[in-house]
Amino acid sequence: MSSAKFTNRLASETSPYLLQHAHNPVDWYAWGDEALQRAKAEDKPILVSIGYSACHWCHVMEKESFENEATAEIMNRYFINIKIDREERPDLDHIYMDAVQAISGSGGWPLNVFLTPERKPFYGGTYFPPVTAYNRMSWPDTLHAVHKAYTERKSEIEAQAENLIEHINNANSFGLAKPGEVKKDTLFSKENLETIAQNILKSVDTKWGGFGRAPKFPQTFAIQYLLRDYHFNKREASLTQALLSLDKMIQGGIYDQLGGGFARYSTDEKWLAPHFEKMLYDNALLISVLSEAYQLTGNKSYATVIKETVEFVKEELLSPEGGFYSALDADSEGVEGKYYVWSKDQIDELLGKDADIFCSVYDIKKGGNWEHTNILWLPQTIKDWAQKLEVKEEILEETLTAGRQKLLHERKKRIRPLLDDKILLSWNALMITALCKAYAATTEEEYLQMAEQNVIFLEHNLAQQDGSWRHTWKAGQAKYPAFLDDCAYLIQAYIHLQEVTGNSGYLLAAKKITEKVIEDFADKESAFFWFTANTQTDVIVRKKEVYDGAVPSGNAVMVQNLIYLSIVFDIRLWESKAIEMIESLGMAIVRYPTSFGIWALQLQTFVMGINEIAIVGVESNTLLKKLNKLYIPAKLIQSSAKEVLGFPLLEGKFTDSVETFIYLCRNYACARPVTSAEDLVLLLKN
Repeated sequence: MSSAKFTNRLASETSPYLLQHAHNPVDWYAWGDEALQRAKAEDKPILVSIGYSACHWCHVMEKESFENEATAEIMNRYFINIKIDREERPDLDHIYMDAVQAISGSGGWPLNVFLTPERKPFYGGTYFPPVTAYNRMSWPDTLHAVHKAYTERKSEIEAQAENLIEHINNANSFGLAKPGEVKKDTLFSKENLETIAQNILKSVDTKWGGFGRAPKFPQTFAIQYLLRDYHFNKREASLTQALLSLDKMIQGGIYDQLGGGFARYSTDEKWLAPHFEKMLYDNALLISVLSEAYQLTGNKSYATVIKETVEFVKEELLSPEGGFYSALDADSEGVEGKYYVWSKDQIDELLGKDADIFCSVYDIKKGGNWEHTNILWLPQTIKDWAQKLEVKEEILEETLTAGRQKLLHERKKRIRPLLDDKILLSWNALMITALCKAYAATTEEEYLQMAEQNVIFLEHNLAQQDGSWRHTWKAGQAKYPAFLDDCAYLIQAYIHLQEVTGNSGYLLAAKKITEKVIEDFADKESAFFWFTANTQTDVIVRKKEVYDGAVPSGNAVMVQNLIYLSIVFDIRLWESKAIEMIESLGMAIVRYPTSFGIWALQLQTFVMGINEIAIVGVESNTLLKKLNKLYIPAKLIQSSAKEVLGFPLLEGKFTDSVETFIYLCRNYACARPVTSAEDLVLLLKN
């Protein structure tokens, strides 16, 4: 039967990834009842193929296999074929990724998994080549083998599927202590904070920064922990390693030396050759940690990189409506990184007499510094080059800046990487938090304006009448119920908006969503929250995600939110729940802090104690801005020019005085008020 007789149903989807496959000869469905019912009616296995628009190997497999008529014909004859964007449906991705990791010992994208008509996984893998290669079975051979197994050994297939579902369910409790099994006094100790720091430092690269070997990911949570460890304990190794990691990334090819913004990860230990896709969430998390580094050190290069990265986000990822798009592709014109790389001849021609010095500083070579072409990076700092060349650093920087501007102007004429223009609630919320932290550190008003514009967009387009939210938006269409990450990050964003504006309405919004999360996501059998709401019915199992990976675990962020809001509104039950969550994860946080980075940060905050800061009086906004510039990692800050009811930290602190007072409190017990940021710093030191 010819695949040409089938209709591809993806053309009406909003996901850029699904739309990329809309003209394949494969009879693709999006995930939904139509495909699932057909699988049951025809007793055919389901092939689920999961990827995302900026994924290089997803594009490769599409070109090699899904665009091939003969291969598509096999897929259409034997399977019900479903395409999923992992960023639109992270719930399905989590379930089927777990299954493939159990089958093969590894995971990644594209993710190709075979299901029974009841949606239960029984076989899968990641990239399959069109012919047998790389010790991998070819995709056509795989299709034939799976079909043969399903038709001839169906009972074995169904047993395998049941085993995998049992494994996925068991994974929900892996490594978790029972509440009360790890005593609070044992877990919440300075000794454990010391062990966490040492365990992070064991995995560092002392030459090039970062953690572990290639491929290298930014691991911002570990960097944050080390910055805060230095703040609390003055451990020089922690500060050295945190700043080395940031500096080497900034100097590397992972950072776009011309246009600002960070790629997802580096393929080598030196941060030279990135995987060129640029994701919204990575840039949000890096802006956040750079803001803390700037507050702690005052190093202006961090403020510069924050500015350049925000400019990249504004120019490349900001929609006209005020939402942030998801990603830029790694590929352009079908070639990974083509948009970003240069030959030496191109630079010589563009820069003329300044080319030699520019090429020396940025490691541009005739034969290329990566795959016969050149990625701009700084193996040595500009300061080191200025000393070597015996010129003033400012003069060298002027020459390099002029060169970068010429190259950027020329680069903009190239065919651009594809834009993933769906807008995700979770990643937008991470960017709001990042912009708030950048505004706090730099007082750059534009950052706050972008954050407030974004939250208005989210409220207008993704909030629902019943208090729930949607996960994704594109072209006027909001889709899919919000997941735990969406809600957790949004609560966090509202908290940060309040911290930098003093607008208590943001805290009321955070409280309302927290109540909804507890109602819809709480697991009655454990301390944790499910990834999907109890109203969602199209997943075969509900999962609880606790690991902090490329993005924070929604459960870890909910711990932070519950602690903060329990103090703001004096809801002790929320504090108890947060403590129970940390206790349930137990010593796993201490032993594996690079897998539980946000949990480690919250444990650190608990042990060191939260500084509750209240600013009351007519000049509260001025003082708020001054205090936000300070590096006070474990803090809760509220401010108001006039009496506000319903906030215990502010109540009873207003007087007829024309002065504005700052109160430093712990558990609502406050020291005598002071009137300046400098006096607060002295109080904090004491």
